[in-house]
Amino acid sequence: MNGGTGDQRVFVVDNDEAVRDALDLLFRTVGLRVETFESGPGFLRDYRPGPSDCLVLDIRMPGMSGLDLQDELHKRRVRLPIVFLTAHGDVPMAVRALKKGAADFIEKPVDQQRLVLAVFDALRRDTQRQQHAGNTEKNGDAGQRLETLSPREREVLAAVLAGKATRQISDELCISVKTVEFHRARIREKLGVTSLAELFRLFLPSASDLS
Repeated sequence: MNGGTGDQRVFVVDNDEAVRDALDLLFRTVGLRVETFESGPGFLRDYRPGPSDCLVLDIRMPGMSGLDLQDELHKRRVRLPIVFLTAHGDVPMAVRALKKGAADFIEKPVDQQRLVLAVFDALRRDTQRQQHAGNTEKNGDAGQRLETLSPREREVLAAVLAGKATRQISDELCISVKTVEFHRARIREKLGVTSLAELFRLFLPSASDLS
């Protein structure tokens, strides 16, 4: 099995102390950080989102059930992958949990290897989701900065992103080299970049939107 990266955390919520202790040992053995809770309210009180988290959750618990905790996380807009632990008779409940976005469910008695693989898969997919969300936010921010450019600056930027040299831009837009250089400086200032490499990283994926 692959080891954890050090910043990956697994939260175990189960009212059975023996289960909590066994899963704590299991996940630590594969390099994951582990925190255990005996109830949903205890977890909600102490949980603070991290860069890569997964919740291993018993579906049947006194008071707040696993499904109740899942619903409460949705209400709080907490995007946390959940692997449910279920008894055989709870499978229909677990299927409903999957429809609400749970990552997986594992039947008891727990197959340790399958559980660890399910947790690592949930962590991997959650990391990808967060990276995608970050890229979307970055692209949205780039779009807002793009709106601050004048029509001529947008033309110059499109030409720069097309790989054209200053002299070529000057000839194509019928403006002087110094004017092109002025526009390029203004573009860097408005977009908050200091190099051509930063400019490409910021806008190249959406360069087609500049025309």
